[in-house]
Amino acid sequence: MINLKINHIPVTVPEGTTILEAARIANVEIPTLCYLKDVACVGSCRMCLVEATGARGLVAACVYPVAEGMEVLTNTAKCRKSRKLTLELMLSKHKKKCLSCERNNNCELQRLSVEYGAEEDHFGSDEPIHPLDDSNPCVVRDNDKCINCMRCVAACRKQHVGAIGPIDRGFLVHVGSAGEVALKESSCVGCGQCIVACPVGALTVKSNIGEVQAALENPEKKVVFFTAPSVRATLGEAFGLPVGTNVEGKMVAAIRRLGNCEVFNMDVTADLTIMEEAAELVNRIQTGGVLPMFTSCCPGWVRFIEQTHPDMIPHLSTCKSPQEMFGALLKTYYCEKNGIDPKNLFVVSVIPCTAKKYECKRPEMGGEVDVAITTRELARMIKTAGIKFCDLADEEFDNPFATCSGGGTIFGATGGVMEAALRVAAKTLDGKFEVVDFPEVRGATPIKEATYKVAGKTIRVAVASGLENAEEVIRGIQSGERHYDFVEIMACPGGCVNGGGQPSLPDSVRNNVNLKEERAKALYTSDKHNKIRLSSESPVMDAVYGEYFGSPNSHRAHQVLHTHYKADPRV
Repeated sequence: MINLKINHIPVTVPEGTTILEAARIANVEIPTLCYLKDVACVGSCRMCLVEATGARGLVAACVYPVAEGMEVLTNTAKCRKSRKLTLELMLSKHKKKCLSCERNNNCELQRLSVEYGAEEDHFGSDEPIHPLDDSNPCVVRDNDKCINCMRCVAACRKQHVGAIGPIDRGFLVHVGSAGEVALKESSCVGCGQCIVACPVGALTVKSNIGEVQAALENPEKKVVFFTAPSVRATLGEAFGLPVGTNVEGKMVAAIRRLGNCEVFNMDVTADLTIMEEAAELVNRIQTGGVLPMFTSCCPGWVRFIEQTHPDMIPHLSTCKSPQEMFGALLKTYYCEKNGIDPKNLFVVSVIPCTAKKYECKRPEMGGEVDVAITTRELARMIKTAGIKFCDLADEEFDNPFATCSGGGTIFGATGGVMEAALRVAAKTLDGKFEVVDFPEVRGATPIKEATYKVAGKTIRVAVASGLENAEEVIRGIQSGERHYDFVEIMACPGGCVNGGGQPSLPDSVRNNVNLKEERAKALYTSDKHNKIRLSSESPVMDAVYGEYFGSPNSHRAHQVLHTHYKADPRV
């Protein structure tokens, strides 16, 4: 243990702790821009410079280790002058379109500039030199707003994608893709982790708000929304509510006030996905099919495997994701039941994920979901409409797609798909199997493994979140070091609760609050209090199979709810 003082406050920390980490223990906040917990720590932005005994000049607190007897000062005139100068140099290359920027009033550069009194034109302003790249269906890149903190690069590398990196050197350095190709032509999988890492507005989601508003105002269109499981656990953050607040009722009420529409619960098709996926898994186990079977509900993960490991495509479940199953269910079963021409039904998916925007445009999906909007986009629509979100009384989803199982709800957290599938698969294999909680696959641990005995069979499972960890699992399977029957993978670390379309939170929150854990708690609490824990016990499943599909994995179910995947042509 190391004893030191930070701003004259005694602190004792383990050896190897950085000054930044020690300062937080002393309740001292040191400003950062390039640092992001668990993503980037390179000391490149120079905002966290402090004075420390034993050091020559100012040192970067995010990478400088503490020493016995060290005295650190974080708010001296020298520190403040350095930070102000750093900010003014960044502003000299930054396109200052703050009033029209998506990150206005939620921008780290803007906040620090105000706090340190930085003059935005102290060093003059450069003319824009980088064209806007809006070629990608998920992400828009505006390099004239980039401050070269490289957090997006670190996030992309951590995802084992590497679609972007620094190009050129010195004053000309900028973020781009190899060969300066457009983002659409890069290896980007659309996970959006670069967006949530960006402290400014250089990376934003490609918005579809205009299309949704146009449909709501079109009298010839019947508009239906459905919301993904994790959105209820994160939307409140955009309105100042604590992280992990379940706002399901207010969310439904707010969407209804956007226009004439119905609001359905995507947890229903999470249940439907489990019915199909569990049946497919049981069939593969019983007939000697391709194992391990990979989940296919995360489009970022699917695109990753299509691009980097096309030989593993046969391991993917043929099930569509819950988003695409809902679109297919609405354009077939729902339209037929209600005498609606599918062309007049406008389907809006509200999702935590930027890759879903790409997914609904895939030709294999048949265009059944017209538009996918993120949690952030929904929050913006609610604010634009003048709806006082926090004052709304709770309302319930519309029938016939309102009731779901707890298994459908936990889809939004890493391990949730696995647990929901295990509940149904175990019950299918052994009718007397009564276990509904599988704690071994819960939590934000990057890779989780478990083995279960069901009906005399050993089922080996693994759960991974974050594509860096997915790569480790795949390599283990390919080398023969890892043996599984069923594998769940989510592209985003922690699963959908930490998706690229979730609310943008300041560094002071992201670096100090375990977002993945707090958001997941809301989903597991909802599951615990749900009287229906198994997807197979949902009355909505009884209805859709009894009235339309017949049974899981039936011919009609395969026509509507399943798809195929293929190697990316760029591989």
